[in-house]
Amino acid sequence: MGRPNKKHERPRAQGVARSATRGWGVWVLLLALMLATLAAYHPAWHGSMLWDDDRHITRSDLRSTEGLWRIWFDLGATQQYYPLTHSAFWVQHKLWGDDTLGYHLVNIVLHALAAFLVAVVLRQLEAPGAYLAAVIFALHPVQVESVAWIAELKNALSGVLYLSAALVYLHFDQSRRKRLYALAMVLFVLALLTKTVTATLPAALLVTFWWQRGRLTWRRDVRPLAPWFVLGAAAGALTAWVERAMVGAQGGEYQFTLIERCLIAGRVIWFYLGKLLWPANLSFIYPRWQISQSVWWQYLYPLGLVPLLAVLWLLRKRSRAPLAAMLFFGGSLFPVMGFFNVYPFRYSFVADHFQYLACIAIIALFSAGLASLAKRGNFRPRSTAVVMMLFWGGVLVFPTWSQSRQYADGETLYRTTLSRNASCWMAHNNLGNALQRQGRLEEAVTHYNEAVRLKPDYAEAYNNLGDALHGLGRLEEAVASYKKALRLMPDLAGAYYNLGNALQESGRLEEAVAQYREALRHEPGLAEAHGNLGAALEGLGRLEEAVTHLTEAVQLKPDYAIAYNNLGNALQQMGRFDEAVTQYKEALRLKPDYAEAYNNLGNALQGLGRFEEAMAQYKEVLRLKPDSAGACFNLGNAFQGLGRLEDAVTQYKEALRLEPNFAGAHYNLGNVFQQLGSYHESAAQYREVLKQAPGSAETHNSLGVALVRLGQLEEAAMHFKEALRLKPDYAAAQANLSRALALLKKIH
Repeated sequence: MGRPNKKHERPRAQGVARSATRGWGVWVLLLALMLATLAAYHPAWHGSMLWDDDRHITRSDLRSTEGLWRIWFDLGATQQYYPLTHSAFWVQHKLWGDDTLGYHLVNIVLHALAAFLVAVVLRQLEAPGAYLAAVIFALHPVQVESVAWIAELKNALSGVLYLSAALVYLHFDQSRRKRLYALAMVLFVLALLTKTVTATLPAALLVTFWWQRGRLTWRRDVRPLAPWFVLGAAAGALTAWVERAMVGAQGGEYQFTLIERCLIAGRVIWFYLGKLLWPANLSFIYPRWQISQSVWWQYLYPLGLVPLLAVLWLLRKRSRAPLAAMLFFGGSLFPVMGFFNVYPFRYSFVADHFQYLACIAIIALFSAGLASLAKRGNFRPRSTAVVMMLFWGGVLVFPTWSQSRQYADGETLYRTTLSRNASCWMAHNNLGNALQRQGRLEEAVTHYNEAVRLKPDYAEAYNNLGDALHGLGRLEEAVASYKKALRLMPDLAGAYYNLGNALQESGRLEEAVAQYREALRHEPGLAEAHGNLGAALEGLGRLEEAVTHLTEAVQLKPDYAIAYNNLGNALQQMGRFDEAVTQYKEALRLKPDYAEAYNNLGNALQGLGRFEEAMAQYKEVLRLKPDSAGACFNLGNAFQGLGRLEDAVTQYKEALRLEPNFAGAHYNLGNVFQQLGSYHESAAQYREVLKQAPGSAETHNSLGVALVRLGQLEEAAMHFKEALRLKPDYAAAQANLSRALALLKKIH
């Protein structure tokens, strides 16, 4: 690449480049921007996860080093292929896990840094009002969605990389140093890997050069950026394919003619200009326009751009800045104008976060205009600049602070959205989710029903409705709702999984197994489906299959405590007590307050004859759940195994105090009384068992033994005969009956 002729180099700009980031003023600006932005967004600092935040904050199966590799090289591992963004989330999860404060502060600091870079870039370009533009960019309420929403780390981070790449390229443009070009390209590629809307940067740079010089040349301006256009086009094509094929941006909701897409594009530009100039009634989800090429007035939006651009073109001889700003604005919005399918178009054609980068041009034009007016008025430049920054900062900080309060939690956000967009079916569905997480299931059902009323083909809402009905114990209604979801969306793995859960809870295990298998056919990596399928198979006695699926569940989700516990249960039923102990201990490592795992661990230890250790586990259960009759019962069993019969009696009685109809406790208490020679008490406990389980052959036999000891031989014989009627091959009952009859014969 040849060095440009001297007369084309920047005699004035060279000095500007040296001073663009020098002087105490610029660092004061950075500090002020940081503090002001942190203050403006304070209501969102501790904001909870919203909408798809849980899909961006690193999933458990991606939190390892192997998971980081998958983020980069497994195209379907993350919701969108933005590997640098998801790597940033991966690092953050290592630092603060699921605590949202850290994520919010990172977004806010990155946004403040992007605003600072706006000032530095504008100073590099010798644009007036650079500091004011940075203040407006940092504090404009239209930016709240990009900053207060955790998932939009991709906007803030890509903004920093985009502006850094632009700044370095501007230095390259003046010096033609290859190292600067290489650094600028690296930053541009990193920006693309963060969010591909940054693909518009080379076009934005050409617009900037045209504004500066009044013309573009191939050698100086276009040729160096040609590889950037290729990279941007490739990244954009990949993202467009991912949006359609993997995210789901296809189908009837995205079917528009070219004319209709032009109608959308024209309206989009006016909408974003309007929200920048008058940011009132900002909404997380705006109403989705009904687009039709047969409606005449919809053509006014794109046609209205023609006279605007014509006027700006005619004004270019006085100032190219307004036309350049409009070209920058429209070009930066091009990826989200409607010519390409993006998933959020399902809900609305516009979203505040779509204009995060585009708004820089309009803000810069506005700030430059104010600065120029102040200069013409012969005001002192520095004091005027400070006053304007303080004034506009003060004007903007309160609406931004107020807007960021909406992002404190899901309920607040979606209720506010519905107050401004009453027909937003997505907000009803998501509000239902927020209420359901709080246990307010009846309210959640109301909003899910409203969502499906507004959008009858909303499969996800039917699935969520089923989940809420399931939580209310209305299992048949839940099953019907899940089936409705699956009729609308036959590949909805979550609905198969939830339907399996409802069927399993209804005791319909074979049907549940079929639904879990269907869920796994559509989503093989769904750990919870493997886990619950394993539990259902265990209930059916198909233990080998159960172990296979439960093992797969914990491999897919290493922190899946319930699956470790259920795997232990299956292994214990197979007599593999040592392996079961290992699984229970892992469940307890992951979830130290998991009472059921302590109880099951105690049972496995008893199976190994380690009664003292088992007792320690049952006592831990009782510490966590003092009213656990089952733990008292199992502790009684351990005492019995150690021969501490009086202690066993105490625990069985405590179990019966907590659960008077506990047949197993009555039976074992009867056994202990029999060992102690208290046959009257023993017989009384067996009779209690038979009130609840008259078909228990073992209890009839044990009662018969106690009655023999009490000399009640005829009644004893009657119970032995009943035991044999119920269980004809019951050898012990046959032997006891023979002895009882022999004793009766001697007496008579």
